[in-house]
Amino acid sequence: MIYILAVFIPPLGLFLNGQILSAVFNAAMIVPCLLLGLLFPLLWLVPSAHAVIAIYMAREDRKHRDIVDAIERHGPPPGWRP
Repeated sequence: MIYILAVFIPPLGLFLNGQILSAVFNAAMIVPCLLLGLLFPLLWLVPSAHAVIAIYMAREDRKHRDIVDAIERHGPPPGWRP
């Protein structure tokens, strides 16, 4: 659901995902992309792409931190050899 919001309203999607600085940067990026998008229509997609990529990277980082925390708490999986 957050990805749909990130495609249609990128700053709000980033803000609700907890990425406040990225949301501010994205909001500032929208104005030039809309104006220059009249000449190069693909620029209209840049803020949405930025939001989707930033949300994906933040979620992957959270998953990685959860796995590392679980390994630190419970030790490596059985049969693991360095």
